[in-house]
Amino acid sequence: MLTTTVCVALSAAGLAIAILTAYRRRFLRATRIAALSLIPVGLAMAGLAELGGKVGRAVGDWAADLVFKPSVWAGFAVLATSVVLFAAARIAGRRGAGRRVHGPAGRPAVEPGASAPTLGPGRQAVQPKPKAGSGSSDGLEDFQDIEAILKKHGI
Repeated sequence: MLTTTVCVALSAAGLAIAILTAYRRRFLRATRIAALSLIPVGLAMAGLAELGGKVGRAVGDWAADLVFKPSVWAGFAVLATSVVLFAAARIAGRRGAGRRVHGPAGRPAVEPGASAPTLGPGRQAVQPKPKAGSGSSDGLEDFQDIEAILKKHGI
């Protein structure tokens, strides 16, 4: 009974982590986590989690339960679902491995060796322009701008 409780708690925690991972838009990782978290509850339902300590007579009891209890078959269905989820995540991971993020012009978003993203034809990155006038500023211009804004709003 304690084994089943621990297995269900592990599976519930794993599924909660999988949901949080999916919320962060990491669906492949969430699918793998969900597949791994279904294993303990599947083993508990199939009766295989309790089979480790007892071997002789327990195998005969388990075989009889296999035939007469639907929960054992449901445990095998949960284990099969886990295998299918893991295989699907692996196949989807292989397909997505060769993909690259592309920009608006169909080119890669960041060219190899570039320090900034590619913006497309006719667009240039905005660079901060140095202020014309005095070469050495002590930062008082910034405070004057802030003071003017505050006076404008009556503060």
